[in-house]
Amino acid sequence: MRFGCIDIGSNTTRLLVAEIRGGELEPVEARRHFTRIGAAVGIDGQIPEQKIAEVAAIAGELAERSRALGAPDVTVVATAAVRAALNRDELTAAVAERAGVPVRVVSGSDEAELSFHGACHAVEHADGALAVIDVGGGSTEIAVGTADAGVSWSTSLAIGSGLLGRRHLTGDPPSAAQIEAAHAAAAAALGGITPPPVRAAVAVGGTATSLHRLVGPALTRAALECGLARVCERPAAQAARELGLPEERIRLLPAGIVVLCAVADLVEVPLSVAGGGLREGVLLQRAREAIA
Repeated sequence: MRFGCIDIGSNTTRLLVAEIRGGELEPVEARRHFTRIGAAVGIDGQIPEQKIAEVAAIAGELAERSRALGAPDVTVVATAAVRAALNRDELTAAVAERAGVPVRVVSGSDEAELSFHGACHAVEHADGALAVIDVGGGSTEIAVGTADAGVSWSTSLAIGSGLLGRRHLTGDPPSAAQIEAAHAAAAAALGGITPPPVRAAVAVGGTATSLHRLVGPALTRAALECGLARVCERPAAQAARELGLPEERIRLLPAGIVVLCAVADLVEVPLSVAGGGLREGVLLQRAREAIA
């Protein structure tokens, strides 16, 4: 059984097509477009018409690609930037028309749970509780639970790589003072959050997968600080050429890393990178529904 998931996030719009058999997920193709909805939202809280048209056109192309790959069952989800936009219904209607399927605007708690289940299939489960951290463009989700029992605790925070970067890391590269201010803002955003104790923690999403290329799968505090220094020591265009990452991702990475530093301090265990996340969770859930 093949399924497709289009994920309309605050920074990117992505497609994942996967083969699912016996609860196991095997990726077939993944695509990504930097659509930056979060950055486009105006002071009136609305997504501009031009951005709506752009995202709808991309979603339509991705839906066609999913069907061409033998996955006519396409699920479209939208996250933080869309759920916060005052005119989100306009975007979801435009996307539904072009993609041919309705759009599910997921809540923060649903996003945390889906990311948890998507990550669980890709990691070797440690004994005891596992934390899954998903740093997005407009929000960060933390879920704690076990593979067998599911999520027992979760939270969704209004801080992400896009929001934090636009507010604090405006230099190219960001200055030391800007980085210090971003660290303070991230710590404040997580203030008062007390997750249950965990034995292990994994990070999913664009920041985590990019860091894997830069520093490896173990995101210790030293590795996070090393990654932050590497992307902030020269302008984004130069860093992108030298590090082999898209310039758009380089511009988002410093803020994403700062958020991961704050979360690592919160959960008090070293993070590692997991290959699954929201899209995998959506596809596994859809496969279960199709079988039922």
